[in-house]
Amino acid sequence: MDIKKLLNQQRAFFNTDQTKNVEFRLRQLKRVKTILKENEHLLYEAIYKDFKKSQFETYTTELSLLYHEINQFIKNIKKWSKRKKVATGMANFPAKSYIIPEPLGVTLVIGAWNYPYQLSLLPAITSIAAGNTVILKPSELPVNTSKVMAKLINDNFPENYFHVVEGGVEETNLLLENRFDKIFFTGSIPVGKIIYKAAAKHLTPVTLELGGKSPTFVLADADLKITAKRIVWSKFINAGQTCISPDYVLVDKHIEQPFLEALKMEIEASFENKQAIGENYLQIINTKNHERLSKLIESGQVYFGGNINQEERFISPTILHNVSFADEVMKDEIFGPILPVISFDNLENTIKEVKARPKPLSCYVYSKNKKAIQHLLKTLSFGGGAVNDSVMHLTNSKLPFGGVGYSGIGSYHGKAGFDSFTHYKSILDKPFWFEPNIKYPPYSNWKKAIIKWMIE
Repeated sequence: MDIKKLLNQQRAFFNTDQTKNVEFRLRQLKRVKTILKENEHLLYEAIYKDFKKSQFETYTTELSLLYHEINQFIKNIKKWSKRKKVATGMANFPAKSYIIPEPLGVTLVIGAWNYPYQLSLLPAITSIAAGNTVILKPSELPVNTSKVMAKLINDNFPENYFHVVEGGVEETNLLLENRFDKIFFTGSIPVGKIIYKAAAKHLTPVTLELGGKSPTFVLADADLKITAKRIVWSKFINAGQTCISPDYVLVDKHIEQPFLEALKMEIEASFENKQAIGENYLQIINTKNHERLSKLIESGQVYFGGNINQEERFISPTILHNVSFADEVMKDEIFGPILPVISFDNLENTIKEVKARPKPLSCYVYSKNKKAIQHLLKTLSFGGGAVNDSVMHLTNSKLPFGGVGYSGIGSYHGKAGFDSFTHYKSILDKPFWFEPNIKYPPYSNWKKAIIKWMIE
């Protein structure tokens, strides 16, 4: 694949202004949805080969979100694409002012491996909705999902509009050597830094969806049964390979033991077979990550779980206890089915520990104490989160999704996504029929007084 040629083809097509037409965008969105619907069986087969991910989990965590976002764009892009009138003010009388949304141009979307359909296609679909052309580079780790996305998109769309480039680090580096009008990346912090540095050479705007160690606070008055149920589901879905899953739990020491027991009971109820992959569970992506996670278990104190099968790339849902912030498992994002539990007796000191670390992508708090909840939400900086739930804020397209600091730059989903792939062009529109001389020389005190009156 000649990357430079592909990029030039897309830039030439964008410059025809066809993608700026809202009806054109609507047709492309409907086409994407039809292609996905008609080929769901291929999508299910491919992801099962990569992860042993069930059809149920693939639909609920990947395809349903794509369909929902497409529907939202189809419903709203006519409104979002209209120019918007704004107030002008006395200083420019007589005139009118308005903002024109326009697509950025040729965009590059680099997807992640953990939710290969959602995290590749969702930003690509968002870019299409905003009127751009798209080059999509899926992660090479889940090889089968990468292949099926390439086939479905490249067989159904012209390469000068929407095209998938497969490959690994070499292909990504070749793409990054070129100037794009927008780069959207989902993945790890170290790779995010590489993307950001490459984009800076061309002054290309970026959205970085990264990660980090997302804390979960469980206060003494939490409903332990419901709390355990929601945490276990959100932590161990996708075998813990979720950027916004609870990375670790901070629990009031007065309820630590009953909370640990509630987690254990919920795991036993949710996963019938804790020795192998089942319908409700899936594999670790590859041997490298399996070995990394296995070492974290070996270095910690296992309260429950800890079953490992290297050949099957299996790690059972695992709870670690008697954990401190200094332990190995607390140094980096876990990104696997291991949940460290740290007890605390002083909430303020614990908040200080969290604030001393990079700002996480998500934060969750379980409590009935509104004052304590608001204190945590106000004190801690993080991308987004939930009160008395985990992960589910992702499903509300009206909530911008993104990180802050080391956990990311920019956001998307719904209107926030449309905005991230759009430039808002500001226009002041004046007639010829009136032109006061107040701003022109010769200057005088009375002119200054009138300007001051208008401004202040």
